[in-house]
Amino acid sequence: MPATRPEARPDPGPARVPALPLGLYIHIPWCLRKCPYCDFNSHPQRGGLDQAGYVDALLADLAQEQALARGRPLHSIFIGGGTPSLFSGAAIGRLLAGVRALIPWAPDIEISLEANPGAVEAVRFEGYRSAGVNRLSLGVQSFDPGCLQRLGRIHSADEALDAVATARAAGFDNLNLDLMFGLPGQDLAMARRDLESALALAPEHLSYYQLTLEPNTAFHARPPVVPDDDSSWEMQQQGQALLAAAGFGQYEVSAYARPGRRCRHNLNYWGFGDYLGVGAGAHAKLSLEAGAVERRWKLRDPRAYQASAAGPGRVSGRRRLTRADLVLEFMMNALRLNQGFTPAQFEARTGLALAAAEPALTRARDAGLLELGAAEIRPSELGRRFLNDLLDYFLAD
Repeated sequence: MPATRPEARPDPGPARVPALPLGLYIHIPWCLRKCPYCDFNSHPQRGGLDQAGYVDALLADLAQEQALARGRPLHSIFIGGGTPSLFSGAAIGRLLAGVRALIPWAPDIEISLEANPGAVEAVRFEGYRSAGVNRLSLGVQSFDPGCLQRLGRIHSADEALDAVATARAAGFDNLNLDLMFGLPGQDLAMARRDLESALALAPEHLSYYQLTLEPNTAFHARPPVVPDDDSSWEMQQQGQALLAAAGFGQYEVSAYARPGRRCRHNLNYWGFGDYLGVGAGAHAKLSLEAGAVERRWKLRDPRAYQASAAGPGRVSGRRRLTRADLVLEFMMNALRLNQGFTPAQFEARTGLALAAAEPALTRARDAGLLELGAAEIRPSELGRRFLNDLLDYFLAD
């Protein structure tokens, strides 16, 4: 695509943001054991879970947020964690029924639930499917026994295979597998075997991403020996070739899907759409009146959240985005997508004219990290590889 300068136009400042598609994120914070690489708000289970009480809290929280939907139906629901599959099918069913009573659903709503292969039972999968869950995401991460042990995973390769078979038997025809590369002790051949094992299970979607040592994790405090950058890049290139040959299209940095199976909920995130968030530590992004955009987040501690879910104390913090925030945060999301974005999408999602981002766009284009067209703006191949360097241009502005 020829490099062209985006159309210059006056910047009228923030405008009214039109109604955007709406998603809902629901956070269930408990897990059987905290993995050493995990930086999510997750807490090892201690004793029995008060599933009924937590569902009550989630619905009380959502009832307070109901007005923020502004009459829009939910297009997607994502139940994440933690390990949501610790909850019974009956609990998830009561939760989803309560959500539907508060906010209407689009007829083709996508409802995803994360599950750990080491915390699943056939009766639960059947219960989730009966409750309305139509997309399942299994955190496999690896099929290699040594890698699984070094990652602190509680499941075996055989349990991962059994979980996929159980999901299929329960009627799930939209299945995602999470798989990592660049693991401690992993080489190129091991990464290939892992991906080939995942592809043999014929999932509809694969999240294939490099292990990162995030702050406030056990791995960050005591870093394991992981493959160097060149080896990890070889693993990524090898993985992309295998996935393409198997019919998976890459549409985001770490997301690959068969035709028609892209994750609608995550596409809404990356497209800078709106979503409500309920649960301990859950985040939300919402377009308000007069073009304002707000991020808000809930109390992280599950007990404190549950005690405050019916009142204003459940909201731990909120932040109105400035003009600079809007440009940066839109780019942080949209430039993860291979297809990038259109000028009309930028203006509809931020309420700003494209002129607000034009200086940074031009400099990124001149550095070879961005392709600018009249109808589409997207990262170049170099920009996809060095995404953080691309985003630095918008941080500087």
